[in-house]
Amino acid sequence: MGRGVVWTLKAVIAVALAGSLVVQVVIIPLLWQDLDGAPPGVRTPLAVIGVLGVLTLQVTAVCVWRLLTMVARGTVFSVRAFRYVDVVIGALASGAVLVLAVAVVARTANHGVEGDAVAPGLVGLVCGVALVVGGVALLVYVMRALLAQAVSLDTQTRALRSELDEVI
Repeated sequence: MGRGVVWTLKAVIAVALAGSLVVQVVIIPLLWQDLDGAPPGVRTPLAVIGVLGVLTLQVTAVCVWRLLTMVARGTVFSVRAFRYVDVVIGALASGAVLVLAVAVVARTANHGVEGDAVAPGLVGLVCGVALVVGGVALLVYVMRALLAQAVSLDTQTRALRSELDEVI
């Protein structure tokens, strides 16, 4: 991967991290105020889900940044990379659970008021988003397995090259 691509991705991540801080400091408190008249059991869970959701995105961004640094240095095919990939998988899985929790809170809100405060189709759509986020976590898990194969092959190649150097 070229240095320009790595630096461009890092710039995108830096902007996203700055934006996530704005969300945590400005948007979540505004959401808290906006939900003042919400049905019981909605305000606090949605605020907590919002903060935790942004945190999962921040953790993922930092881990991807570290992996990009490893790519730039040519050290991504090492055992150290697994730590960051595992954290990304955990953050994505947590994100899927948090999205599903939004659907649960929305469904619960429908029981707290007359009629449907949240359209049932919207609850289903949010469940679908949770499924997609969980699928992305599984995709990264598969990519982790590919990384494990690449690290294994790299280790074998180095060992064979060392033996060949000794023979020569």
